[in-house]
Order: sequence, then C-alpha cells, then structure tokens
Amino acid sequence: MKTYFLLSISFLLVLTSCKHDTEQKVKVQDVVLTPPPTVEEKSITAADQLEDNNIAKPAAPNLADTAKKIIKEGDIRFETGNPKAAKQNIVSSLKKLGGYLAEENETTSSETNQKEYSLKIRVPSKNFDVFLNNLTSSSDHIESKNIHIRDVTTQFIDVRAEIGNNKQLEQRYLQLAAKATKMTDLLAIEDKLAGIRTTIDSAQGQLNYLSSQVSYSSLDISFYTRHTGEVNTGNGFGYKFKTALGEGWEVLQNLFFALIALWPLMIGAVILLLLIRRWKRRRKANIISEV
Repeated sequence: MKTYFLLSISFLLVLTSCKHDTEQKVKVQDVVLTPPPTVEEKSITAADQLEDNNIAKPAAPNLADTAKKIIKEGDIRFETGNPKAAKQNIVSSLKKLGGYLAEENETTSSETNQKEYSLKIRVPSKNFDVFLNNLTSSSDHIESKNIHIRDVTTQFIDVRAEIGNNKQLEQRYLQLAAKATKMTDLLAIEDKLAGIRTTIDSAQGQLNYLSSQVSYSSLDISFYTRHTGEVNTGNGFGYKFKTALGEGWEVLQNLFFALIALWPLMIGAVILLLLIRRWKRRRKANIISEV
C-alpha cells in the first residue's frame, strides 16, 4: 500500500514537470523579435554620416595614377635677319611634330625700325625638346631662353581621388533616394546630390586642364629684326638732319591747325580793319569838302 502511494506521487510529479516544460516552450515560440529599421526609416542625418566617412577615408589611387605628370613651358627670344623665313620654319616644324600655333602678334617700332613677332605655340610634350633644339639651331642670336618644368603628379592623383570618392558618395545617395519614402528626406538627398555633382564637374574640369598641360607643352616665342643703319643712336648727322626735318614739319602742322582754330578772331580782325578804313575814307572826304 505504501509502495503504491509513493508511485502515485512520483507519477504526478513527472506530469507536472512535463506540463511546465511545455508551457515554457510555448512562451519562447510566442516571442516576436523587432525587425531592424529599414533604410527609408533612417533620418537624413544618417545619410550625412556617409559623407563624413567618405572624407575621412579617401579612396586609394590606382597604380596607373602614380606615373609622372610633368608640365613643360617656357619662353625664348632671338634676333633673325629674315623674320618671314623664321616664322615659316617654326610653322613647318610644328606641323611635323604634331604641334600648332595658338596665338600670333606682329609689331613694328617707328623709332628703331624694329619689327617683332610674338608667337604662342603648343607642341606634344614628347617632341618639345626636339622642337626647341631645331629653333635654337636656326636662330641668328639667342637673346634669352627660359624653360620651366613642373611636377604635378601629386596634384593629379589628389584630383582623381577626389572624383572617385565623390562618385562613390553619389551612388550611395542615389540608393538612399530610391528607397526614401519621406518628401523631406528626398529633398535633402537631392540637395546633397546637386552639391556632389557640382564638385565632380569642377574637379573633372581641373583634371582635364592638367591633362592638356601635361600632354602639350607651351612655348612663347619672340623674334625680331632691325636695320642697324636706321637705328636711333642719338648721334650722327643723318639722324639729326632727319629728326630736324620731322620736327619742322610737325611745327608747321601745329601752326596751321592753330590758325584754323582761331578763325573767329581772324574774322573779327578783318571786320575791324574794314571799319577803320571806311572811317578814314569818310574823314578824308569831310576834310576835302570843308576846304
């Protein structure tokens, strides 16, 4: 009897334990986890963090960007006995080397009878030294020559990295714009995109300019000719005689135009002279009549 009682109590304890485990399992299954917030529910301040991260972590430049970027430019001035032939040689050499004439000016000095040409040329950087050697070898007298070389490799890499970073940032903002549900967030993202695109366009223009400067070197060329017999030396009978004739002719011209400017006074003087002569005639006639 006692054994039966102990078995009954043990059976009840087992049933109670099983029921408790079942309730615990049900309660665990009934728990609902909160889903993570979607992209469109994030505020625009979260999107701004993308820009901060982009600035803090610039994109690593490609190995191709590390190639040397050199800009060559300069100026040269020389004297030649035949300026037309010198110009033709310059233009011909430019065509052979793939360059072109960007600007041309011509002036003549009346005092020294000196004719001077000023040319601005662009030639491929790889042919710059060849062109310069041909030019100096064909010149009569080199008065001055200055060549400047600038290494813009670092600047080139920085501008490219800036463009790449901003393009990545633009793509991230475009993804946010595609998932945005609030009009305020969409307008804020569009405003950010407009600023990023402006920055990209400005950097791309700077990169294009640098690329053009690297690809084509520029050179300012000035050459002149003069006739030494007609140069103003300040001495010599011929120069003084010529100067005196010129100054005398200039004095006559100034006097002529000064007389023309005084025509009212001249007409008044003529009228006054006629009145005086008429008065004298009347007086003389009165004296004769009284006699």
